[in-house]
Amino acid sequence: MKVISNNKKAFFDYFVSDLVEAGIVLEGSEVKSVRAGGVSLADSFVIIRDGEMFLKNAYIKPYEKTTSYKPDERRSRKLLLNKSEIQKFERMVKEKGFTIVATKIYFNKANKVKVEIGLAKGKKLYDKRQTLKENSIKREIARSLIN
Repeated sequence: MKVISNNKKAFFDYFVSDLVEAGIVLEGSEVKSVRAGGVSLADSFVIIRDGEMFLKNAYIKPYEKTTSYKPDERRSRKLLLNKSEIQKFERMVKEKGFTIVATKIYFNKANKVKVEIGLAKGKKLYDKRQTLKENSIKREIARSLIN
C-alpha cells in the first residue's frame, strides 16, 4: 500500500472510528495527478445523497501535461461502497451526530486508488490539549530512548 496523502487534521479535530476503505471515481488525468502526489484531504468531508456517498472539497491538482479536459480541482467525487455500508454510515450520522471524514488516500496492492473514510465525532478544546500533551510525552520518550 502506497500512501499518497494523510489527513492529520482529521485526527486532531475529531475522534475517528470505524475506518472503511472506499473506491473513488476519478476522471481523465486525475489518476496521474494522484500518482504524482498532487492531493490534499485537508478540510474534506463526505456527504450522503440519494443513497450514494460523495467526497467533497478534496483537492486534486490538475495534471500539467494534459492538453484536453481538465476537471475542477475541488469537485465532488463519488465514493464506491456497498449499500449496507452506506446505510450504516447514514444511520450513524443521522442518529448519533457523527460526521464522515476522509483520513487517507492511497494505492492498494492492485494499483487502484482508494480512500479511507471514518466516522468522526468532534473534539472539544480540552480534548485537543490532551492530545497535544500525549503526543509531546510520546516524543520525549522516543528521544530519551534514542539517546
